Amino acid sequence: MKINGNHIRPGNLIEHNGRLWIATKIQHTQPGKGGAYAQVELKDIRTGTKLNERFRSCESVERVRLDEVTYQFLFAEGDEYTFMHQETFEQITLHKDKIGEHVAVYLKDGMIVTISFYEEDVISLKAPDTVIMEVVEADAVVKGQTASSSYKPGILENGERVMIPPHITTGTRIVVNTEDGTYVERAKD
Repeated sequence: MKINGNHIRPGNLIEHNGRLWIATKIQHTQPGKGGAYAQVELKDIRTGTKLNERFRSCESVERVRLDEVTYQFLFAEGDEYTFMHQETFEQITLHKDKIGEHVAVYLKDGMIVTISFYEEDVISLKAPDTVIMEVVEADAVVKGQTASSSYKPGILENGERVMIPPHITTGTRIVVNTEDGTYVERAKD
């Protein structure tokens, strides 16, 4: 689908110079002389290289549509992660590099994820926004610390460190944001 250069938004996937790029930063500029343009920082989705490109409003670019399919996480073996299609039961295996380090640490058996494809190539994997994890290690509460809104370090069942409120103890299940690995709330189960 063709779009004008000034309609590119962060997160859009476009085809430019025969490669697929994701727009990471956009700055619209209207100089005193000449036409307006959008200064776009692009990142190649396959190699990770970055490119700064100017797109005028009269230029058009090809916006790429992705096929998003839900899969169930089955297991991990080393750096290989296996997922099963929810309807056809076909399995695919992805390397940790394709998934992303920050997502891989929060994958749990049976978790439903969304995998984006472009012409049979896996582009990205999106985990749920939050996941419930158990705190396996938490520092003791310092007397008087509960009066202020301070946090203490804790370690989750997957080995990740997270800052948690003083009232959270070892064995408590909490909700964690998978995007940045921060504490959201105590699990309601």
